[in-house]
Amino acid sequence: MDNYMYILRCRDGSLYTGWTNDLDRRLQAHQDGKGGKYTHARRPVELVYFERFDTKQEAMRREWEVKQLTRQEKLLLIEQHQR
Repeated sequence: MDNYMYILRCRDGSLYTGWTNDLDRRLQAHQDGKGGKYTHARRPVELVYFERFDTKQEAMRREWEVKQLTRQEKLLLIEQHQR
């Protein structure tokens, strides 16, 4: 089973970082307002970046690393991915 670290852009322009083992289901949960307190009031959300991992631990470790980045560093990560 694949595991993912992902970044969402919320309606207000803020960024949300999380991890999941089912990216489609998790994105739908965020859209439905069931994905977490932070995104509930900031819908709709847009998936702007993700990375795939073999294990839950790798995805969670990467989520923590990305959460330590500044907003500018996250935007750069997203921008580099879109090229």
